[in-house]
Amino acid sequence: MANPIILAGKLNVKRTALSELETELETLIAEREEIEGRIDGIETEDELDEVANSITELEESLTNKKEEKSTLEEEIQAIEEELEALNNKKPAGEDPAEGERANMGNDKLKEIRTGINEYVKTKGATRDFTTVEGGALIPEELLTPEKAPEDVLDLTKLVNVRKVNRGSGKYPVIKKSGGKMVSVAELEENPKLANPEIEPISYDIETFRGYIPVSQEVIDDADYDVTGLIDEELQNQELNTKNAQIATALKTAPAKDVTGLDGLKGVFNKDISKAYAPKAVISASLYHELDTTKDDNGRYLLQDNIASESGKTLFGKEVVVLDDDVIGTSEGDLVGFIGDPKAFVTLFDRKQASVKWVDHHVYGELLAVFTRFDVVVTDKDAGFYVTFTPEADSGK
Repeated sequence: MANPIILAGKLNVKRTALSELETELETLIAEREEIEGRIDGIETEDELDEVANSITELEESLTNKKEEKSTLEEEIQAIEEELEALNNKKPAGEDPAEGERANMGNDKLKEIRTGINEYVKTKGATRDFTTVEGGALIPEELLTPEKAPEDVLDLTKLVNVRKVNRGSGKYPVIKKSGGKMVSVAELEENPKLANPEIEPISYDIETFRGYIPVSQEVIDDADYDVTGLIDEELQNQELNTKNAQIATALKTAPAKDVTGLDGLKGVFNKDISKAYAPKAVISASLYHELDTTKDDNGRYLLQDNIASESGKTLFGKEVVVLDDDVIGTSEGDLVGFIGDPKAFVTLFDRKQASVKWVDHHVYGELLAVFTRFDVVVTDKDAGFYVTFTPEADSGK
């Protein structure tokens, strides 16, 4: 009989591969559209032949990727059907309650955790689950907390996230040109529109790593969920690492000094193109400064909005609050990113989080943790890094 844990691990790997393949298809389609967009500007036959060859190669790649996708979808369906058959199968004499516990719904996560706990206690000797490069591949389910921490902000929700399956590459970004169509009379020749400005953005995946010390006494004596500890540490450390990298990227936006509310309004009203969807990602000190500021009518500047992460809006735009030393450099900094973070930053995620035992000289073990991604500024025109100076008569 097939092992449900192994099948669940295979299913997780296949689904991840399918997701990465869909990302590749999107990239190839974008490359083809970019090449096709250059056809109107071609003036020589050699250039036309070169473009035609490029399109042909891309079409072949697209065909192959679509075939791979079809095969993967069939394999996923077959595994899902096999798991369903195992769930519905009840051996002779089996207790009904035992049959329910064999269900791969809620118990699937528990069984995978058990497998990783065995990996922890046997220092890698037992591997009844998916592994990668000699380490234990943490399934995506384990990286999703059952209850998200209420005091931790996830900046990946604000920026553009692209899953990739290569260590480096290029990502085509189409600039927001603001071009317009023109009115023409019936049967007249179509006028040429402005060519889209496509900039290939390079990414180079970085490896972030560390370790979780686990004493030999814990390994020998623990009868609790060791994976729960590893899971919590992975969530916190990975989230903190990504947040720090995203905040660092936001701080590279063009610097702008503003004074008072009028200066801040000017950034929203005229400095940022209306093609973007701006937010205010600001320091806690700047948030406090604005939250205690009133307009000429005695009303507080920040308005309540339950849809906003901070519960406030500034001039109708969402406000996101970070610690002073995250979006700034030290306590008391009145700074922030004003702009469209999703257009400004892209996080290229390899989606590979794993753990592996490494040697240590004390009576214990080090469980090494690895995660790989890159954060890149993709549109430097999408925002500003603002330093705010309050006016003496700011209305407080």
